[in-house]
Amino acid sequence: MSRLGKLPVAFSDKVHVTLKDNFIVVKGPKGELSTQITGDVDVTIDAGQVWVKPANDSQRARAMWGTVRANVKNLVQGTTDGFTRTLEITGVGYKCAFANNVLTLSLGFSHEVKYVMPQGISCTVERPTAVTISGADKQKVGQVASELRALRKPEPYKGKGVRYSDEKIRRKEGKKK
Repeated sequence: MSRLGKLPVAFSDKVHVTLKDNFIVVKGPKGELSTQITGDVDVTIDAGQVWVKPANDSQRARAMWGTVRANVKNLVQGTTDGFTRTLEITGVGYKCAFANNVLTLSLGFSHEVKYVMPQGISCTVERPTAVTISGADKQKVGQVASELRALRKPEPYKGKGVRYSDEKIRRKEGKKK
């Protein structure tokens, strides 16, 4: 029994939720998002709430119950508030700049790394060592942040690299003399 699946997803009057075939479409101030719904769950919309119920008692239906509800909740939250992910750059000479939808990163390579932001994702650089990625789609925001972090992962000895702002790096002790 899914404890989260039992709860409805509430949405405000600024958000419009519609059900078309096996897709749920959410329109809000931050944009429009949609996701496909499997036949294993039944989705109903009434009085500012979206209810998700399993269609039958199979293992897959119970597994998809909470998953579909979480996806719908992410759509509603993304179209109203959006999602953000903050990255910090640590290291001597490591910095970033954003212009014309292209994030330019200096990460200790012999060249600068240029990353083009995908559609629907915005980027702000508060200071040369901090980047905030924001957008309505939680998956896209996380994917972009992950790709940027993968350009130079933080290393355990000095902590140099690109890391999430809430990430803790396990530091290792260096050589002993």
